[in-house]
Amino acid sequence: MTEKTSPESPSEDPTENTPEKKRPRGIYLLPNLFTTGCLFAGFYAIVASMNGRFEAAAIAIFIAMVMDGLDGRVARMTNTQSAFGAEYDSLADMVSFGLAPSLVMFQWALSDLGKLGWLAAFIYTAGTALRLARFNTQVGTADKRYFQGLASPAAAAVLAGLIWLGQDYQFEGLSIAIIALLITVAMGVLMVSNVRYRSFKDLDLKGKVPFVAVLVVVLVFVLVSIDPPQVLFAVFFFYAVSGPVGTLISLRRRRAERRAQNPPGSHSGD
Repeated sequence: MTEKTSPESPSEDPTENTPEKKRPRGIYLLPNLFTTGCLFAGFYAIVASMNGRFEAAAIAIFIAMVMDGLDGRVARMTNTQSAFGAEYDSLADMVSFGLAPSLVMFQWALSDLGKLGWLAAFIYTAGTALRLARFNTQVGTADKRYFQGLASPAAAAVLAGLIWLGQDYQFEGLSIAIIALLITVAMGVLMVSNVRYRSFKDLDLKGKVPFVAVLVVVLVFVLVSIDPPQVLFAVFFFYAVSGPVGTLISLRRRRAERRAQNPPGSHSGD
């Protein structure tokens, strides 16, 4: 006759002989190296501006943009996406595209305006923080073809391009400080606005493209190499302006369609 085992017996414990689930430790190195490079470039821009090297600071912000564009693509290509990488990327963006551009701009031109200057810099910084927070909460629901509000790297590129351009052409005085203030505030407001911008994430970079597309890429590199500060500032400034202009055009088109559907003098009822 076999003995019955009591419920308190170790052999009856359901957790026994069950391997504990080990939490994955460590982080993916490759994509986070690019994120760290983005963070380092933003930090270097701040240090360079403190030493009066504004051209180097502006170039560092553009380098941060390149690093920021590569980390996500490398993570997707190598299948190394992680929640840690997403959070780390967001924090690095806050430093490189929020704090760095505003502080460099303040050191370069806004400091001459006193309180107005640092308030403008703070508006831009707060706009970047709000923009990143909103983006992180809408990752799974937003249309990937468009950004809601100006992306923080593009806004940072406008400020960095203006600084680089101003250093090249030796812009000084109250007039450039006022222009810098207006552009800084405008970029901060556009980041938190509902204006839509093309994200260009729907471009197929893996598929075949016409031969003309390669020539266009070469032409872009040639134009940038002729006068980098002027070309980069113009490109990103027109991109920033394209959002409000496109919104106004779409609003006028909708109004025209409504007027066509409901012409003046028409009555919906008998």
